[in-house]
Amino acid sequence: MTRSLNAHALFALVAATTLLGIAGTDLVLPAVPSLPQAFASSIERAQMVLAAYALGTLVGLLAFGELGARHDPRRLLIWSLGLFALASIAAIFAPSMEWLIALRLAQGAFGAGPAVFAPGFIKGLFAEDRAAAAIGRLGSIEALAPALAPIAGAWLLSFGGWPVSFIVLGGLGLVLTLTLAALSHRLPGREVALERHKTYWTILASRRFLRYALSQAFALGGLLVFVFGAPAVITGPLGLGIREFVILQVAGIACFIVGANMSSRLARRFGAERVILAGTTLLAAAFLAMLVYAAAGGTNLVVVVAIWTFVNFGFGIRGPLGFHAAIMAAEGDHSRGAALVVAGILATAAAGTAIMAPFIALGLWPLALGGTLITGLATLLLVALAGRA
Repeated sequence: MTRSLNAHALFALVAATTLLGIAGTDLVLPAVPSLPQAFASSIERAQMVLAAYALGTLVGLLAFGELGARHDPRRLLIWSLGLFALASIAAIFAPSMEWLIALRLAQGAFGAGPAVFAPGFIKGLFAEDRAAAAIGRLGSIEALAPALAPIAGAWLLSFGGWPVSFIVLGGLGLVLTLTLAALSHRLPGREVALERHKTYWTILASRRFLRYALSQAFALGGLLVFVFGAPAVITGPLGLGIREFVILQVAGIACFIVGANMSSRLARRFGAERVILAGTTLLAAAFLAMLVYAAAGGTNLVVVVAIWTFVNFGFGIRGPLGFHAAIMAAEGDHSRGAALVVAGILATAAAGTAIMAPFIALGLWPLALGGTLITGLATLLLVALAGRA
């Protein structure tokens, strides 16, 4: 019993580190509309604060994925969190938007370590039959963070403006760094025999891995592109406030939780493959409905929230299963496999956010179009590569 409780406590610690890296984007999200005034800049430039973090995370994922296969991931995780905390604190003192963007790039790179190392740690903490469920649970937690963190960010924004989120990120980063320094010896080390013969290219050569990894990247990436642009659209063209964005996110969270809780039961009854495809299809169809409504000039928040709940429910039932399938398709190389999956998500989010930035002032339809195209591609990939996986 003690050993089991210790494993669950360490799981919670590892999951907390991954949440911090993800929160680096989403906790700051509600503050983006206030940045142009704070730095005498534009909303288009402010969107680059989000894209820079995603790009930095992409670089960090690939770097830590390679380092994790060669060096002790426990030490790397401590360094990753410590440098993330320092970059977060430095961002508070950024003298210009350009400096903030540069520090966000560094912050994203240093915050990428936890997402890379977490699956390997978790697999080492649990027996084989429980490790798969634990990795799927981690995927659920990571997918839930983009919905919860903006709500916390909006609350923090009311206390002292945009720097407060960075203070919180830096403080939490330091706490987790010190905690890991004390407990890292209880985490498993790297699996040398499994990882030495692999490279990123050998994993990417697997069509089965590409099918699950790319569909996961486009499914969650498309959702994130919408979330990243939603505060600016809601407070700008729609003429509403951050409160309405919070309402949107709360509704989305509720439906994601329902879908994620149903995911395992649906997989046992219908098979994981069917559930992943059904959830992805629902996700894309809901975005298409959002696009049709927005293109027709619709701006009613109630309708937008209603459609958004289907987007989140669709990802809820496919997210945990899709993440687990992608990690397992890496065939033991958890560091590189996780790095590639999360890198795909962040690359999609960064590129989509950068492309959408010039069109934010046009209203809801550009975001809905981006979500439709990206999640539609996720559905097409699942179908097109099904026979080859």
